[in-house]
Amino acid sequence: MGAALVPQGRALGRRARGRRRPAPVPHRHRSRPAHRRRRRASRACGGAGCALARASAAGRPAKAALHRRRRWAHGADAARHRLRRPRRGGEGGARRRRRAVGGRRRAMSRRIFVGDIQGCREELERLLEAVDFDPAADELHPVGDLVNRGPDSLGTLRLLRELDAGGVLGNHDLHLLRTASGLRQARPTDTFADVLAADEREALLAWLGGLPFVRAWDDLLAVHAGLHPLWRAPQRLLSDRDPLSPDPDVDFATRARYCAPDGTRPAGDWPEPTAPFRPWFAFWPPHEGETRTVAFGHWARLGGVHRPLLRGLDTGCVWGGSLTAWIAEEDRLISVRAARAYAEFAD
Repeated sequence: MGAALVPQGRALGRRARGRRRPAPVPHRHRSRPAHRRRRRASRACGGAGCALARASAAGRPAKAALHRRRRWAHGADAARHRLRRPRRGGEGGARRRRRAVGGRRRAMSRRIFVGDIQGCREELERLLEAVDFDPAADELHPVGDLVNRGPDSLGTLRLLRELDAGGVLGNHDLHLLRTASGLRQARPTDTFADVLAADEREALLAWLGGLPFVRAWDDLLAVHAGLHPLWRAPQRLLSDRDPLSPDPDVDFATRARYCAPDGTRPAGDWPEPTAPFRPWFAFWPPHEGETRTVAFGHWARLGGVHRPLLRGLDTGCVWGGSLTAWIAEEDRLISVRAARAYAEFAD
């Protein structure tokens, strides 16, 4: 008797309630189970070993893993492939475009500032991926010290030149330029011999030497080390200075950390000097009318600075720390860890 009371499937239940069976869904619209999707993906990619199949099996997004190749891994060739149209606009000029990112559309180009790279090309490539850098739309501005102490100064310069990067000169960049010109002797700790021996040496050095000491926008200033408390228009003051010639103003822009209210610098930066010396940015802005934010590097010991009107981006990549980017339009910091320490820490 109990068996007679058991409904004979869903169809019987629907008939008992006076409901008709729904029309069958065409096979092509049916959702395949996950294991079938993975099997089809594996066949399409040439077997279970492909990146898409492995990513699906691990539960990771397959889109990023499908035959994934690092955009910048082949240096100049990859960069050239991605340069889809020439740079427009002058110093700090913005280029309009619309581009989908994470489901949203960006309407303006981004200015991306990067801390001291110092020849850490691998970390630079990873950072460019992390910020979703598009050389056809975004502007890249390293804040100096592109070379030296890291493992690949040549690769770094090649990549930045191909990406039409902006940015400013740092003290290590000046050291390379002056060593290449015979004005200085290379030091035992220098790691830019590959640049000096490169076939395109002259082109790379000409590009590097053409960078300014200060780069200015209506809302921003970029400098490697610091800005003198008495400077009112630093970009104009330093625009005609020769990177090969010793100059106290150039020295301040590329080497200063501490100074007195009149801009006098101490004999050394470590141990920390006493009064009247303070970090140069203690005297910034120099007057109430100066409201521009300053992006700078050179000071890894600080571990980065994020204060009103200040963005310090040197987070010690070459010492085993991280390489940091600041996206100005989003006021967002992004960092990637160094693969290892490439040099012994020295201030």
